[in-house]
Amino acid sequence: MTSEIRIADLEAPETLALLDLHLRGMHAFSPPGSVHALDVSALHRPGVTVWGLYRDGRLAGIGALRLLDCSQGEVKSMRTHPDFLRSGVGAALLEHIIGEARSRGLRRLSLETGTGNAFDPALALYRRRGFEPGAAFGGYAESDFNRFLHLDLPAEP
Repeated sequence: MTSEIRIADLEAPETLALLDLHLRGMHAFSPPGSVHALDVSALHRPGVTVWGLYRDGRLAGIGALRLLDCSQGEVKSMRTHPDFLRSGVGAALLEHIIGEARSRGLRRLSLETGTGNAFDPALALYRRRGFEPGAAFGGYAESDFNRFLHLDLPAEP
């Protein structure tokens, strides 16, 4: 099995289908007004890069980095295709995003995620990688339906 991470084609049917699955999932597990997932038009904005992990040519997952300013980025749109759950796709994409953030000179990565059982696997992934709970950022408001995690990225020698 071969795996490759590359910038995702936001016009490709498999990418659009996975993004649609992501948005529907966010709306299914979060109350109205509490969903902060980006739609395709927002993913096309400057400062947002979306990567796909492809296994044997199939899109296995997506993840994005949104630049908030010259020192902070946000992890967005992390979603693994159902056929590839629990196979390391999310971890590989997260590592790639962290590496990209470092290479761009960012000092901190942050993310917003939901609460409840549906979000537990994502929370476990982020915590395993060193993300720590913290304050709201980037215009988000704290609520009972979201949580905020941060990872400091010290400068490498």
